[in-house]
Amino acid sequence: MSELTTKSDKVRWIVTELERLYPETPVPLDHTDPYTLLVAVLLSAQCTDERVNKVTPALFALANNPADMMVQKVADIKAIIRPCGLSPRKSAAISELSRILVEEHGGDVPANFEALEALPGVGHKTAGVVMSQAFGIPAFPVDTHIQRLMHRWKLSNGKSVEQTERDAKRLFPKEKWNKLHLQIIFYGREYSPARGWNLETDFISARVGRRSLWQGMTLPQGEQTT
Repeated sequence: MSELTTKSDKVRWIVTELERLYPETPVPLDHTDPYTLLVAVLLSAQCTDERVNKVTPALFALANNPADMMVQKVADIKAIIRPCGLSPRKSAAISELSRILVEEHGGDVPANFEALEALPGVGHKTAGVVMSQAFGIPAFPVDTHIQRLMHRWKLSNGKSVEQTERDAKRLFPKEKWNKLHLQIIFYGREYSPARGWNLETDFISARVGRRSLWQGMTLPQGEQTT
């Protein structure tokens, strides 16, 4: 195996390995259009994608577009989404953003960061997911998996989500951002979790990772902590 001597070498190797593992990157949240994706991503805050996907069928049976959602009682929305957590705040945000979409955007989800981030309950990461996955506009939304792996792989210092996003955009080719951010998430879930991290299975971290994080871990054969 050739030596990875520069950060550019490491980045190219990481991209190649992620493409090998995940040639297809379906969006983990079930949706049918930009609006249902926006709502699903909002619900995913501090909630697993799996749980969101169990909740959204009932929610979207109630209303699956802004015009229908805005006239629903917030209490009814809240009752459906309660398993996702933070239901008082999320239900109010879904109701209000639906009204704003109808009154200010003709019922459509806007395809720009400024307008998206002005919506209730929509932060920069949520806007990034919608921009990249609904509209195909290059973005690099950073979740906890990407934050963790960018730090483990010595590609960012891990001090802030904002810094991690800047580093990811600087290091990775723009045309790969939309697919790559999902590939990193998939890898983090499968090979490099926050708990139960094992360098014998996390082969990317084992090869290019930050060794100062390895203390007390079982290392791949031939590796030593330094």
